[in-house]
Amino acid sequence: MLILSSALWFGVLTSISPCPLATNVAAVSFLSKQVDKPSKSLMMGAAYSLGRMLSYILLAALLLHSAMSAPKLSNFLQTQMNMLLGPVLLFVGACLLGLLRLPSSKWAISNQLQQKLAKKGQLGALALGALFALSFCPTSAALFFASLLPLAVAQQSSFWIPAAYGIGTAMPVLLVSLLLAVGTVQIGSLFNKITVIERFARMLSGIIFIAAGIYYCWFYLIPLLE
Repeated sequence: MLILSSALWFGVLTSISPCPLATNVAAVSFLSKQVDKPSKSLMMGAAYSLGRMLSYILLAALLLHSAMSAPKLSNFLQTQMNMLLGPVLLFVGACLLGLLRLPSSKWAISNQLQQKLAKKGQLGALALGALFALSFCPTSAALFFASLLPLAVAQQSSFWIPAAYGIGTAMPVLLVSLLLAVGTVQIGSLFNKITVIERFARMLSGIIFIAAGIYYCWFYLIPLLE
């Protein structure tokens, strides 16, 4: 249960990171304007969230299946994961705290394609969410590739852990979609509030990652080097 909760939290943290957050709020707001009823607007947001979730699940399952299907690599990862986990956790913690900066992705979806998909209703919203999920920013890339995948490999889980992560990425987007649908908040105010929450959550998570990384290095990596 703790492992699934961690994967769920990685997903939430990914979704509210600055780059995905801006993309999610803009996309859900844009999609909600394509319909004339709040209920339909919520369905568009739900379809977009489902698209992001499915994209993360399929990508993680594909990468994990590829790694686990290679006997030597699979055996190495499963037997040496505790030794590797320390440096990985330190790396992710440093990224979350802003001590390390990864290059940003140059991949983007054209405005023409976005507008075309938005006019396709819920199916288009689902496709848009799936495509946006693949546009990783440094923080989300660190959480997905350096945190989620090692965790899934260690637990030999190619579905449930990626699924928990995918659900986590969908939860904040669904909340944004609901609030925009009922008209209780303004986009600018909502964005600012979530940004404050994200900053606190990212700093706290970064500290926890650093502490866990030091623990794993101390008990699993350093003894091997002595």
